[in-house]
Amino acid sequence: MNIVALFPFLAWFKLLTKETIKADIIAGLTGAVIVLPQGVAFATIAGLPPEYGLYTAMVTPIIAALFGSSFHLVSGPTTAISIVIFSAVSHHAEPGTPEFVSMALTLTFLAGIYQLSFGIARLGALANFVSHTVVIGFTAGAAILIATSQMKNITGIFVPKGESFVHTWIEIITGFAQTNIYLVLIAVATMIAALSIKKFIPRSPYLLFGMIVGSLLALFFGQFTDDIKLVGEIPRHLPPFSTPDFSFANLQLLTSEAFAVALLGLIEAVSISRAISTKSDQRIDSNQEFIGQGMSNIVGSFFSSYAGSGSFTRSGINYEAGARTPLSAIFAALFLVVIVLLVAPLTAYLPIASMGGVILLVAYNLIDIPHIKQTLAFSKSESSVLITTFLATLFLELEFAIYLGVLLSLVLFLAKTSTPKIPVLSIDDGPKNTHRKFIDIREKPILQCPQLKIIRIDMSIYFGSVNHIQKKFAKISDTENINHILIEASGINFIDLAGSEMLVAENKRLDKQGGGLYFVGMKPGVYADAAKSHFIKMIGNDHFFDSKSQAIRLIKKRLDDNKCARCQVRIFNECN
Repeated sequence: MNIVALFPFLAWFKLLTKETIKADIIAGLTGAVIVLPQGVAFATIAGLPPEYGLYTAMVTPIIAALFGSSFHLVSGPTTAISIVIFSAVSHHAEPGTPEFVSMALTLTFLAGIYQLSFGIARLGALANFVSHTVVIGFTAGAAILIATSQMKNITGIFVPKGESFVHTWIEIITGFAQTNIYLVLIAVATMIAALSIKKFIPRSPYLLFGMIVGSLLALFFGQFTDDIKLVGEIPRHLPPFSTPDFSFANLQLLTSEAFAVALLGLIEAVSISRAISTKSDQRIDSNQEFIGQGMSNIVGSFFSSYAGSGSFTRSGINYEAGARTPLSAIFAALFLVVIVLLVAPLTAYLPIASMGGVILLVAYNLIDIPHIKQTLAFSKSESSVLITTFLATLFLELEFAIYLGVLLSLVLFLAKTSTPKIPVLSIDDGPKNTHRKFIDIREKPILQCPQLKIIRIDMSIYFGSVNHIQKKFAKISDTENINHILIEASGINFIDLAGSEMLVAENKRLDKQGGGLYFVGMKPGVYADAAKSHFIKMIGNDHFFDSKSQAIRLIKKRLDDNKCARCQVRIFNECN
């Protein structure tokens, strides 16, 4: 086995130079500063102590960079994964407790096993069949849930733990009179400061500046109220070794939730890496990306890291900061270690209300408003996927919302491919048209042969589309009384067993009526596969043609001469 296949980082190690290392160091330092407030915020969303978000941002990016394929993807804690972790584990344990942490790590390990297995099994192409609209709808719904979860921290209104989306807002509305104005002012000041810094210095760690402003305001308000709760000091040490709970009961309990986490993580990582690769002109290996994500979560679960994936924000900033190789993500993780060791005690002064303001900004940035508007305006099918996933995220279990969105996306894909376009063609065989080009009769109202129907099938002939295609054949033979059908086959990508059986049966039916099915221009690969399955032999070699001229010349001999003698159309040269 090729050693690079086992250790993919050896491939880009060869590209390292003084210039690339310098560029990666600068990009890594930028990424470390950016992820510091995000890591704390995301861990809070996941129901974990704040330091677990930072541990994830230290361990996960290194492993994903070494075993992934993208040069610019930065993995680590993400908002969507964090809220799924919270939703999945909070059913079984109290958020923030040691039991909750242990189950979150077990869930991370299982998700990594799923992802690694998909990569080893070369199932990377599966990501192509999941509409990006599913992710857009899910993250928009998750953003609303995240904002809802922080309202109690921002307003000071008591909301019982575990309340649903609807019941949380009922509690907020009915308890509005108990709003703590000091907490609201801290959250609002945090957001205004962060947005102001972002406007004037777009590539700065604006969330970090917002948290500093919120902390200073909390110190000032501390002399007027005792209700300002603080995050508390983060332990100043490296990610400690941890052991997921491998008890059979725990594994059985988390298996289905882990699959949802794995699926969402893979969709995120592959979508982000492909989006950035369009700018960097890099080719992404989805299978290797699956392996990288799986390895990062498996290793991370033993070093106090919960499930991570690719981050669009950090990956985009990494590319814009001039990163040249995956070493930039590794530098970002190492710089974060240094920063945490230096500033960890300062989190003791960070108010939870300020953290709530930061999380509201993160939630808002999750909602892809331009994409949502475009989807709703131009595609009914994608709109249904978007709206269904969005509503399911708000009102159903999060893992079920992911499954529902993916399932609906696949159903719509199959529905689209099950009704391929079958345009009717004809030929303009005048003296100037020496190439005998087939023309769609909808584009040019040309005459058709009354004994030979020429059609084109624009998609694959498989079990899902056989019924639609068979109905088209029946309409031609029964309604138009034409039993010779020539299929322009250049648009057919494959023919499965069900498709072969249907075509053989239709050919036999037409043959009994004095006609038959004919094929011209079939792709060599499709023809070779059809030959292996004995489809060519069952139809007959004389029904397959390499050129239009050959097809028309030979099929013309099989037409009814009496009808040809009376025909006034005579669209083929052979008719004369």
